[in-house]
Amino acid sequence: MRRDPVLGAAIKSIGPCLMADRQRKDHLSALVGAIVSQQLSTKAAATIFGRFVALFPDGHIPHAEAIAARSDAELRGVGLSGQKVGYMRDLAARVIDGRLQLDELDVLADEEVIERLTAVKGFGRWTAEMFLMFRLHRPDVLPAGDLGIVNAIHRLYGLRKKPDAKRILKMGEAWRPYRSVASWYLWQTLRETEKLKQKT
Repeated sequence: MRRDPVLGAAIKSIGPCLMADRQRKDHLSALVGAIVSQQLSTKAAATIFGRFVALFPDGHIPHAEAIAARSDAELRGVGLSGQKVGYMRDLAARVIDGRLQLDELDVLADEEVIERLTAVKGFGRWTAEMFLMFRLHRPDVLPAGDLGIVNAIHRLYGLRKKPDAKRILKMGEAWRPYRSVASWYLWQTLRETEKLKQKT
């Protein structure tokens, strides 16, 4: 807040950071959730994720082998596209054969986590960054390619044109070592703007 008065004013207006509220029970569930939610609204993703976990005892994914054991028809039946079924199978296979060791992710550096996760089909840098922020609670991640971040900075700072990733990363130097927190607040400014629009 001291380093960036513009963002500081937004933080004061929004209140406490609630990043930890968006949480899955474990790493595997978080990665499955990331696949499910691609290109879907939050509501649609939650519905499909709920149907997916209902395939397993107690509504909990016990291990990757349990995913691999489900047929394509079962996975398609909960609302997954054929492409996402493929992503799910690749994720499960990598966990089972050890190419992706979920416990290891806790101790790896941010860039190493990104490297491991982007090897999985369907996982880009953005997905890995969301995992770092919302599952591993890494404090200093700035997803410079995120459209919400781009739009929030464009509006909040009154810029003439939308900032590119290079400019966002340069601005983000002021927010180190809490760029994840700064990102969360930037997303919240968009929600606040939407609320105001709905009232008027």
